[in-house]
Amino acid sequence: MKHIARKRFGQHFLRDGGIIDAIVRAISPQPGQRMVEIGPGLAALTQPLVERLGHLTVIELDRDLALRLRSHGQLTVIESDVLKVDFSQIEAHASQLPGKWRVVGNLPYNISTPILFHLLDYVDCIEDQHFMLQKEVIDRMVASPCTAAYGRLSVMLQWRYAMEDVLFVPPESFEPPPRVDSAVVRMVPRAEPAAVDVLLLSELVQVAFSQRRKIMRHTLGRWLEARGFTGHFDVQRRAEEVPVTEYTALALQVS
Repeated sequence: MKHIARKRFGQHFLRDGGIIDAIVRAISPQPGQRMVEIGPGLAALTQPLVERLGHLTVIELDRDLALRLRSHGQLTVIESDVLKVDFSQIEAHASQLPGKWRVVGNLPYNISTPILFHLLDYVDCIEDQHFMLQKEVIDRMVASPCTAAYGRLSVMLQWRYAMEDVLFVPPESFEPPPRVDSAVVRMVPRAEPAAVDVLLLSELVQVAFSQRRKIMRHTLGRWLEARGFTGHFDVQRRAEEVPVTEYTALALQVS
């Protein structure tokens, strides 16, 4: 029976064979690796991945799709909202080698940012991540300072990952086609990120970008003042002018 895409789950099913092949090449799965796929849907990406890996763990919220996936002998199916999954507690299949998880997926565009922040909590047990996302979101993730796309998402993710926009995916590659362009991003955890408190950094950056068109004197400046900060940080700039390294250095001074 044909599965009808469910709007409440943000379902857009990948169907372009050329794009699927390109994504698999970018991921480069190897036999025995631990890999978990978020939102496998109709298994367009799942099947070529599991053929190369031997076994794959998938996280699927849609009950009907999860039921279908369970009939596949090489899949471990976790039927759950990915935002409730503890990635540090996922059991590896017996055929998988020890090591960190590789995470892949065509993320639901309506909750892609919460998923990215959720995964920040488990970055120590992750080798790399390859995600299909709305292209506009990936542009923000990889943006450089002094650009319109640079913001809180850029800072929070670039602090923890080296990232690369690896593939453009047009709307017609999906059924039903989304109203936006998509892309695939590669995210590799940094070996030695600044040892900041993630909640503090998040709050600091959120305050800094709360009025991104204005200089930070009245936003981050006041926030620092309230915390009794006595160090030096130039708040006579807009938030988008400050590189990631300066934000993390400030977080270390404030903590």
